[in-house]
Formats: sequence, C-alpha cells, structure tokens
Amino acid sequence: MTYTEQAKRVAEVVPTGAVGDELRAEAARARAPRRSLRPSHGVSFWISATAFLLNMAFSAVPTPLYVLYQRRDHFSDIVVTIVYAVYAVGVIGSLFLAGHISDWVGRRRVFVPALLVNVLSAVLFIFEPSLAGLIVARIVSGISVGLTTATATAYLAELHAVARPGADRRRAEVVATASNLGGIGVGPLAAGLLAQFAPSPLRLPFIIFAVVLGVLAVAIAASPETAARVGESVKYRPQRIAVPRAKRGIFFAATTAGVASFAVFGVFNSLVPSFLAGMLHNSSHAMAGAVAFAAFAAGAVAQISQVRVANLSLLRRSVPTIALGLALLAIGMWTADLPLFVIGGIVSGAGGGMVFKGALVAAASTAPPESRAEVLAGFFLGAYVGLSVPVIGLGIATHYFPARNVMLVFVVVAALSIAASVRAVLSRQS
Repeated sequence: MTYTEQAKRVAEVVPTGAVGDELRAEAARARAPRRSLRPSHGVSFWISATAFLLNMAFSAVPTPLYVLYQRRDHFSDIVVTIVYAVYAVGVIGSLFLAGHISDWVGRRRVFVPALLVNVLSAVLFIFEPSLAGLIVARIVSGISVGLTTATATAYLAELHAVARPGADRRRAEVVATASNLGGIGVGPLAAGLLAQFAPSPLRLPFIIFAVVLGVLAVAIAASPETAARVGESVKYRPQRIAVPRAKRGIFFAATTAGVASFAVFGVFNSLVPSFLAGMLHNSSHAMAGAVAFAAFAAGAVAQISQVRVANLSLLRRSVPTIALGLALLAIGMWTADLPLFVIGGIVSGAGGGMVFKGALVAAASTAPPESRAEVLAGFFLGAYVGLSVPVIGLGIATHYFPARNVMLVFVVVAALSIAASVRAVLSRQS
C-alpha cells in the first residue's frame, strides 16, 4: 500500500490483476450479509491494531526493569546496554530473513506466529532470568518485532481498504504508526507501574503480557486474510529492497531519517532509567516508565493530531520541533532539572514521531503494490538499527566519559542527521 497521495480513494490504491481482484472480492463479501463467526474486516482492523500495539509494548517492558536486574546481579552499565541492544540482532535478522514473506504467504500466517514468539520471550524472562536468559529472551523478542512491523502495517492498510472502500486511508496510516510508537511507550509505563506498586516486578509484567498476546494471537487467527498471493509457489529469498531505481534516493533519504528519529527514541527505551537515577537522583521505577511513555506517547499524539497535514509540511515542522526538544533534554541533564528533562523528552518525542511518520510515508510511496511488506521491511530494518545500535555506542561512551557530555554530542549528531535527511527527502519530493 503506497502512502504518497493520502487523500486518494481506496479504488486508486487497490492494484490491478489477481491481487486487486481478490481485494475487491473481499470488499464485496464484507458488505454481504454475514453468516460466519469470523470477525469482519472492520473489527479485525481494531483487533490487529491492538495486537500490533501490545506486541510492540512487550518489546519495551524491560526498560524500567533493567535497574532491578542490575541491582540483583550487579551488572555494569555496559552489560545492561548489551542486554538492551541484542534485541536488534533479532529484529534485523527476522526483518532480513522473514519480514517480507507475508507478501507471499499471507498476513495472518506471519502475524500469528510473531505474537506467539513474544509469548515465548515472556516465558524465557519468567523462567530464565539469568544474564544468558535475558539475552536470549531479548533476541527472541526482537524476532517477534521484526516479523510484526511490516506485516501489521500492510495488514492494517488492507483491512481498512476492504472494510471502508472509498474512505480516506490516512486513518490506517495513523493507526499503524501510532500503534508502533504508542506501543513502545505503553510497555515501559505498564512495567514501571507494576514494578513500583505490585508484587514480583520481574515476573508479573511478563505473565500479563504473555496471556494477553496469546489471546490476541487466537483473535488474529480468526480474522480474514487480505494478501491475495496466498498459495502461490514463490521461491524463497532473503529481504531485498525492491524499490524502483528512480525512487531509491527518496527511499534511502527517508530511511536515514527513520534511523535518526529511532535513535532518539532508543535513548528513552534504554538509558533513561540510568540517567534519572544517576544524573537526576530519581530512582522511581514508575517515573522511569512514565518518562519513556511520555516520549513515545507524544510521538503518537503528534502523528494523530496532524493527520490532515500534508506529508511535506509535516516533515518541515518536524525538524525545529525535535531540535528544540533535544536542546531542552540536554539542558535538563546539564542542570539536573527533572521537569526540564521531562519536557525535553516530550517535545523530542513529538518531533521524533513527526519525523518517523513523514519518513515512513515517503519511503512507502516508493513501494510497488505487490511488494508493500518488502519495502516496509527495508524501512523498518533501518529504523530498528537506529533504535539499538547508537545506544550501544552511548552506553560504552558513558562508561568512559560523563553522561551529560556524551548526551550533548548525541543531541548535536542526531539533530544534524535528521535535518540533513529530511532536507534530502523534501528536495526529492517537492
């Protein structure tokens, strides 16, 4: 599903040929009287959005819990950073090897196993809480997210197209991107509150999420399929970026912007609890989760509130917003001002959400209809590199240099990278 001309009617989105014929047939069946217990495309849209959000939420549940693991097992900051960052191994591996195969085998056949893989990750967190177990659990969780991101984004777009033919597809775009960012914020908030106020903080969050994700996997399995290529004989190959040559400049510029924006979010998902405890003298688990949630929630709200803003205008607004937020964040750390740090996180999150959505729309506009999930997998491959890899460098750097100095360098590099990549996208799409 392309995303460039957001006000187009869905008839212009549905491709020609067998794929288009099947989607149009699905739309007709959706309007016919229902005799099956299978949920409608409209209901399935919201089930899938919930599953997408909570699966992404699970990936960030450990954020406020790292300090507990560190206190229990006496991990160094570098070890904590590694436990966080090995998640990228699973994400990148599954995106490269399987993030695109829902185009061939169907959305449900990838989405359901992806949810169950995170259930397995939860079991590992519960029963293998050693360092080796944490590393394996994080990698397994990364595999789930790598399978989910492109598949769920494409599935939501297609369910919306069938459920509401002729409707503006911006609704599906916003729900998908907000589920992604919003979910990553919900995880730390839920885990932080449970760690602060409920018993067994290193087990209860994972038990709850395992049960919920298992139920959602069953609900997705009962939902209708939308990928019409199910059953075709396709020779397997790893991920490739199937972008027309003329549009590769836009794709790579947009992906670079996605990498930089997710690098900013990665800080909130990994190092914020350490910053709060060390620099700002606040060791509350609930606060650690709330700060991470505020940044990601601000990104989701920024996307939703500007749904009718043209993508190029959104990208133009995003750069000064995230630059301001990063500046406030750095000043808050240097002055040990917690309210200023939190405000900086919220503004940075809003700007990062705008950058991410604008970059996703720009990247997806390069996708041929038959390769939606493949192109989206390529974009998310870059984005999740940004979410994890820079954090490794930050974690190592803070071991040798003051955290506020490291943060200042990161802020400058991130702001310059976002400004340059957004400018490249604007110059190619203007």
